[in-house]
Amino acid sequence: MFLAAIATPLVASSPLAAQQSAQQKDAALTSPTPALPAAPVADQRPHAMTLHGTTLSDPYHWLKDDSYPTIDDADVLDYVKAENAYFDAAMKPHAALVETLFQEMKGRIKEADTSVPQKDGDWIYWVEYEAGAEYKKWYRKPAAGGGETALILDEVAMAKDKDYFRLAEVSISPDGRLMAYSFDDNGSERFEVRIRNLETGAMLPDVIPGTLSSLVWTAQSDAILYGLANENWRTDNVRLHKLGTPVADDKLLYKEADIGFGVGIGKTAADNYIVIATGDNETSEVYLLPADNPEAKMQLVSARQKGREYDVDERDGTLYIHTNDEHPNFRIATASVKAPGEWKTLIAGSDDSYITGFSVFRDYFVLEAREDGLDQVDIRQYDAPLTPGRIAFPAATYVAGLGDNPEYHQDKLRLDYESMVTPDTVYDFNIATGELETLKVQEIPSGYDATQYVTERVNLPSRDGTTMIPTSLVYKKGTRLDGSAPMHLYAYGSYGYRVPPGFSTTRLSLVDRGMIYAIAHVRGGDDLGRAWYLAGKTTARKNSFNDFIDVAKGLIARNYTSAGKISIEGRSAGGQVMGVVYNEAPELWGAVLAGVPFVDIINTMVDETLPLTPGEWPEWGNPITDKAAFDYMLSYSPYDNVTAKAYPPMLVSAGLNDPRVTYWEPAKWVAKLRATRTNDSTLLLRTNMGAGHAGKSGRWGALREDAEEFAFVLTQLGVEK
Repeated sequence: MFLAAIATPLVASSPLAAQQSAQQKDAALTSPTPALPAAPVADQRPHAMTLHGTTLSDPYHWLKDDSYPTIDDADVLDYVKAENAYFDAAMKPHAALVETLFQEMKGRIKEADTSVPQKDGDWIYWVEYEAGAEYKKWYRKPAAGGGETALILDEVAMAKDKDYFRLAEVSISPDGRLMAYSFDDNGSERFEVRIRNLETGAMLPDVIPGTLSSLVWTAQSDAILYGLANENWRTDNVRLHKLGTPVADDKLLYKEADIGFGVGIGKTAADNYIVIATGDNETSEVYLLPADNPEAKMQLVSARQKGREYDVDERDGTLYIHTNDEHPNFRIATASVKAPGEWKTLIAGSDDSYITGFSVFRDYFVLEAREDGLDQVDIRQYDAPLTPGRIAFPAATYVAGLGDNPEYHQDKLRLDYESMVTPDTVYDFNIATGELETLKVQEIPSGYDATQYVTERVNLPSRDGTTMIPTSLVYKKGTRLDGSAPMHLYAYGSYGYRVPPGFSTTRLSLVDRGMIYAIAHVRGGDDLGRAWYLAGKTTARKNSFNDFIDVAKGLIARNYTSAGKISIEGRSAGGQVMGVVYNEAPELWGAVLAGVPFVDIINTMVDETLPLTPGEWPEWGNPITDKAAFDYMLSYSPYDNVTAKAYPPMLVSAGLNDPRVTYWEPAKWVAKLRATRTNDSTLLLRTNMGAGHAGKSGRWGALREDAEEFAFVLTQLGVEK
């Protein structure tokens, strides 16, 4: 079993144990607060892997439960629980600060709140939070007026007495009578489907466990298409369930043979076709099925080509294809449904405009694009597709895009808009008049004055001497920019996902205490177009890490902050960024938040049985077959590059049921750091025992975790008031 000394001093049975025992005694003599119990020490058990002539020792391999996804190994659970107990002990002296932060954050959230209602067919739908509630209630009423409001889904009741609850899909049948929905109550992201008759409120007997997909109705409202998660938590199938029939009899409509591909299901805008899309991070393939005949032969749009991505919509027999085949920033092409593979350019790709999305409506189409990192929403007519119709927003920097627009024919477009200092705003854009109508502005009950905050976007030089890295900043007016201000620096930098420079009430608890909040838009995201993403993946992955360090150094050089005054944060693949920069530039950081971090890269990427591994090879490389990829990944893998040196304070979080970044990655990393580092800075691991990748569910559970993390940052940086 692992060695853990939580309530009693660590027995000095080894040089490491003796060193830690001495450090605990020193801390007890010098600390103004009660000394912590000794940190857990994981047992080291011999284990090695040899690949491409290189042998890697992994003495913490045992923390991966052999029966995963069942986790019942007593030693594993004892170690994880011991780390949680140590986290609780370390945070106990700061309980008052955690509570203060939690109440601040909660005070900025309108407890009794409602979404902006939206019409879909014969009904108007919306959701509401009741005061104090963790979860939402879903309502509808007749669009024609005069009818009663009906509660159609009660998440509060569904989540009662559960440690975790997440509603995944809600899908209303075309005739409006039935509702299919799916949920997860343990964080494993295997969702159970139920179906309710909205006219009577009765539940249908149909229950489909283990799904991992959208729920798509057929045109006749008598069947749904869905996908099951296979034994490796991958959706490689599409199935047809006819209402009232045994799930065991559901027909398999599609099965993907490539273990790296995942399958998704959707519908075209006019609801004429069901779309079955399969692909990985760089290649896609799309099939069409008539929505009124899902058992018909599927129609292939265009066969997969490695490195080509595309998605499809349809209007009046014409397909509209959004694809990167001729330009990395994508183009829009058209084809006849009868000859779907014969693509003709409608809007060419451009170095200046990155087409991020394309939406088809009956009388117009909408391009969503990004230019110099700034969102554009562009409404165009079918008879003049090259004539821009951009919506003008009321600020110079912002985040904007299409909101909920469920109907094929809409006279008004629902839009979402925000900035670093502007709360989330919902607009309707009148197509005929070009007017923006404000429907809702995020309300902050405890008060908020945007004029008291400053937001900037600065471009900072990378070490290559030519690339400039955009960075978004927000801080309280009057903050001294002389290097004395502490800073919180965030990044993600993977999968072409941009961290939008939007609004957050939570981060005000840092900013109002004099901290500067910054987002480093490092390569690996697609902030400056598709090329920005490609410059941070596979053999260019180190650009993401280097960019983050260079941003920090650039901000220091401009006197925004100073080395040692910077707390940093990243989650999942962003947690990988934290792991690398933690190894490479520890002197810069005053505190680190690594959320569900992907840090044990080699061991994960050589294990084909793990849920995401095969599909991740295009993103990171395949170390099994490619020695160069193996060597490159090994050169930066955070777990494999832990060395004997001083490291700054860090809080690591994990989810025991997380299928994306498995719990043992952060656990092994923390165990190795404890055994290897030369100092005794605070190092904590918090594992949610009943949650997954997203942490605790519900409004307040998740918010309390945020409060704990910010309390850690503030205390480590000495900013507690």
